[in-house]
Amino acid sequence: MCVGVPMRILSREGLVARAVDAEGREETLDLALTGPIEPGEWALTFLGAARGAISAEQAARTSAALAALRSAMLGGGLGDAFADLEASGPSLPPHLAAAAAAGRDIA
Repeated sequence: MCVGVPMRILSREGLVARAVDAEGREETLDLALTGPIEPGEWALTFLGAARGAISAEQAARTSAALAALRSAMLGGGLGDAFADLEASGPSLPPHLAAAAAAGRDIA
């Protein structure tokens, strides 16, 4: 399984960037799949390659979720990293919600 890690671009030369994650770990990134991402912007990265530019808010939420998962794997708690999901609860895709509302069995 591959996990996307948000990284802030520190510097860029062509399609190669130097970036840092929320824990301060620096890495060289390949920007061939995204095109140039400017210093100060955030990228979602997988295995040393940027797959897309993301907002600072998305980067913060993703970093918090990854930190919560690390904590849980070490026997700690999740904190409030998933509060947005817990507050909303599960929801059905529109086509299943319509079927359920019409009284059809969706199981």
